[in-house]
Amino acid sequence: MSERNPDIVPDPSIEAAAAEAPVRRAEPMAAARAGGDDDLDRSLRPARLADFVAQEQVTTQLGIFIEAARRRGEPLDHVLLAGPPGLGKTSLAHIIAAELDAPLVQTAAPALERKADIAAFLTALEPNSVFFIDEIHRLNPAIEETLYPAMEDRRLPVVLGQGAGARTVTLDLPPFTLVGATTRAGLLSKPLHDRFGVTHRLEHYDTVDLARIVRRSARILGVEIDEGGELAIASRSRGTPRVANRLLKRVRDFAEVKASGVITVEIAEEALSMLEVDEAGLDRHDRLILDTIATKFGGGPVGLSTLCAAIDEEPDTIEDVYEPYLLQQGLIKRTPRGRVLTERGFAHLGLPVPEGAATLF
Repeated sequence: MSERNPDIVPDPSIEAAAAEAPVRRAEPMAAARAGGDDDLDRSLRPARLADFVAQEQVTTQLGIFIEAARRRGEPLDHVLLAGPPGLGKTSLAHIIAAELDAPLVQTAAPALERKADIAAFLTALEPNSVFFIDEIHRLNPAIEETLYPAMEDRRLPVVLGQGAGARTVTLDLPPFTLVGATTRAGLLSKPLHDRFGVTHRLEHYDTVDLARIVRRSARILGVEIDEGGELAIASRSRGTPRVANRLLKRVRDFAEVKASGVITVEIAEEALSMLEVDEAGLDRHDRLILDTIATKFGGGPVGLSTLCAAIDEEPDTIEDVYEPYLLQQGLIKRTPRGRVLTERGFAHLGLPVPEGAATLF
């Protein structure tokens, strides 16, 4: 880490926060130790780019950029990873650190409330660390402004004192790579977005790739599963590896208690039916959104705040968790006047399209 100016008196709030900043070296995810789903979830993460299924354009480019940085002995350019939840943004941050053989420091934007919070992380970084900020679109403007000189010039301005006697000194930071993850890239300010040298968007997975992920995870978990079982789980996983792994573990539980422990297509379908996950991968909450638009609002349009009040859900949850898949499947549309249920959405619910609603499609 860069030496500090001996004339600068450290800010106690920064020093205290720095002592608590979590720093760890990224390591390949070995088999999970006994201890519950948290350990299992970590063990199911791919450890290297070669283990990462699909998203070939993203992994190929990252592999080239990482190798070039290693050959030059330089930190990788700052990386922005965007896309819906559960597609592997956090896994890729861990993989980047592992491929660079670099320490990984991880936090989330909501935890960075004051400038001292971000300063504590930055001043605690080891040289060439990977600093991962999840939900980076939720950074407040003051924190963003602190990041700008850190990202561009590896400098951290610190204000000492108050009032007329206040002065600003600059601390040198070690070389580092900032990896930001966001589900809502459109909310990032342009100055912050433009400071990322590498930007990638992860897309939903197809059923074949999800079946490969289910097969790999089943092998790690020691679960026997046939091809039909893999496809049954994959086809109802909303195009999302996180959902696929969650469903696999619940189907495993069902198979162990209600059957021989082997996941066949019949066992998988019976378990998924019990979990209220339909053939399209929609669960009870998805169907509640569709049914509410259809029955309470005549197919729409309905504003987000009104829809949230009707189903007692938070706007961010609807926009980040449920809507991306419903939009991708063509079950709803966003219009200037609000959300609209499509003809396909009515068909999924087994309802006729109301007279006049077709003009909104």
